Amino acid sequence: MVVVMQEGSTEEQIQHVIDKLVAMGFDVHRSTGATHTVLGAVGVLTDFDPRHIELLDGVREVVRITQPYKLASRVFRPEGTVVDVGKGVRFGGPEVVVAAGPCAVESAEQVQAIAERVARLGAKLLRGGAFKPRSSPYTFQGLGEQGLKLLRQAADKNGLLVVSEVMDPSQISLMVSYVDVLQVGARNMQNYHLLRALGEVSKPVLLKRGMSATIEELLLSAEYIMAGGNYNVILCERGIRTFETYTRNTLDIAAIPVIKKLSHLPIIADPSHGTGRRDKVSPMARAAVAAGADGLLIEVHHDPEHALSDGAQSLYPDQFAQLMAELRIIAPAVGRRIA
Repeated sequence: MVVVMQEGSTEEQIQHVIDKLVAMGFDVHRSTGATHTVLGAVGVLTDFDPRHIELLDGVREVVRITQPYKLASRVFRPEGTVVDVGKGVRFGGPEVVVAAGPCAVESAEQVQAIAERVARLGAKLLRGGAFKPRSSPYTFQGLGEQGLKLLRQAADKNGLLVVSEVMDPSQISLMVSYVDVLQVGARNMQNYHLLRALGEVSKPVLLKRGMSATIEELLLSAEYIMAGGNYNVILCERGIRTFETYTRNTLDIAAIPVIKKLSHLPIIADPSHGTGRRDKVSPMARAAVAAGADGLLIEVHHDPEHALSDGAQSLYPDQFAQLMAELRIIAPAVGRRIA
């Protein structure tokens, strides 16, 4: 349920409504927009009469939310959420934000060479895995904390922010000192223990869609984080598993406008994992921006033929440069811009 307060309602009136909802057994989440304060009331009361709230001073209307996700619903924040990840970089605003870098941090020389190139070409975040969840236990699993240190050093030297994947609640305290955005990978989208733990931190969370997850399941996973008090959630469409085998996954471009309608949270696309093929990354990145994506997550490697992880889906720096030039033409056509 959402309680929309009248424009100009006083703080005393708002607090009275909050107290009333809490007394009824609801958990209350407050959202202050440009003109109205919105109160999201989460709870299951079968005998609840909305008139008990509608008649309180300062209340404009009470809206029952039928979706199972309440806080992630656009009804909770109709104007949309803008997630500020630091240094003025904002997901959900007019700028399409690009995060680029290697799949995995391999060495200081590797991550520094890539960071310098992607920063010069307009990326705002350096992406890279320090802890790598791999299908095979015999493949490269990442450098751990040393990888985080290398990411941070390369990002700071080139004016970038850092996004990297967290795999377990025990890693959160370590990672928050190195990264600006905590990424939840597709394999962990329904790791509810991890999601609850991320709800207790203030760092923005980039939540990837599971490879077999529906849009509703993705939004419910976001709900776990938001219910814990962390509203800084960025959704990511990274491809789903279908019967098609030519590409690694099927990048669900349609999910972008669908989520834009259902949720206020910003959504980005990962065409690298979405296709698994270097020659298909740029076309799908262009399509994602045209469809309304708030950002892109692109794998870039200076020597992908010898990459320790996912080299086949990593762009060469010159290919990334060409993509950024193309995006600067496409973005204005849909009312956006690229740095």
